[in-house]
Amino acid sequence: MRRRRAEKRITLPDPKFGDIVLTKFMNKVMLQGKKSTAEKIVYGALANIEVKTKKSPLETFHAALANVKPEMEVRSRRVGGATYQVPMEVRADRAQSLAIRWLVDYARNRSEKTMTDKLTNELMDAAAGRGNAFKKKEDVHKMAEANRAFAHYRW
Repeated sequence: MRRRRAEKRITLPDPKFGDIVLTKFMNKVMLQGKKSTAEKIVYGALANIEVKTKKSPLETFHAALANVKPEMEVRSRRVGGATYQVPMEVRADRAQSLAIRWLVDYARNRSEKTMTDKLTNELMDAAAGRGNAFKKKEDVHKMAEANRAFAHYRW
């Protein structure tokens, strides 16, 4: 018998903007439990965005997140000894966590000097519909589109 599903933990909103999604983003940026360092990086990136775009940094952040969220993805499904990549819709909470993960991972792999600069540029690129995190979403959608023939294996 399977165990019960783990209950969702509540995330407190961040101290500066009062945004829960931003807290989740910060937690993903955080390494080795260094929350204050992650806060400095994220708030620094948002301050840079405000200076560069002259717009609300929170709007840019949410635009970037919305642009990177995938609507479809492929999942492996075994049918009669063969494994098929079946395209499926992505649940809202999973889409959000994937978007956050991709933004942070691709920001880390950029060539700028500091993490604040890397994050600033990745968020601005994603908000404008370019950058590696946005490209990742496009690739995931292409995979789902290419495997539409197996959509009838959905469960």
